[in-house]
Amino acid sequence: MSDPIIAVEHVTRAVTDSTGTLTILHDIDFQLPRRQSTAIVGASGSGKSTLLALIAGLDHPTSGTVRLDGEDIFALDEDARAGLRARKLGFVFQSFQLLGHLTALENVMLPLELLGRRDARARAADMLQRVGLGARLGHHPRTLSGGEQQRVALARAFVVEPAVLLADEPTGSLDHATGETVMALMFEMNRESGTTLVLVTHDRSIAARCDRQLHIEAGRLLPQAG
Repeated sequence: MSDPIIAVEHVTRAVTDSTGTLTILHDIDFQLPRRQSTAIVGASGSGKSTLLALIAGLDHPTSGTVRLDGEDIFALDEDARAGLRARKLGFVFQSFQLLGHLTALENVMLPLELLGRRDARARAADMLQRVGLGARLGHHPRTLSGGEQQRVALARAFVVEPAVLLADEPTGSLDHATGETVMALMFEMNRESGTTLVLVTHDRSIAARCDRQLHIEAGRLLPQAG
């Protein structure tokens, strides 16, 4: 068996303020193999999004660590961690996180340009065509519907051919029908690219479409069935 693409090793995350210490995650430990889709499921406030931020190296654990493709991300400085994210990770957020002053094409080009890709424009245009937005390249986010904005976000995430796609409640801002369309596209693109998908959701019907589910309750990973 190949080495896991993600290894979360006994991670605890706690925050302290004037009222005391709150432990958000308690000794989370698991591994994810390459090319698998995994749903992290739990109620609001269970710690799902905090765990995703730790996997991405956007937050720091109080104890434990995360390895991405064998590399201890918290042994790296901030610049090196950002570089690793740019090379290995794609992101899709509930709030789309598009840059309003850039067109759809420019939003998708941006991660390629940051990697120094000279074919950024052509690749971005091809990817927007892939998500059904070939006629919307010059549109700014404010002129796009929510579903169209999330498809731009999908194009931006997949255009760099990431090893791992992290998605945080990607349908949370969409109506049911639009969300279904976006999720079908995400799973289809994920299969085509062979990306490892880590999906945070409270929607159990979406989670059921993944190869594996991890359930978090009050910051603790519940025992796996079987």
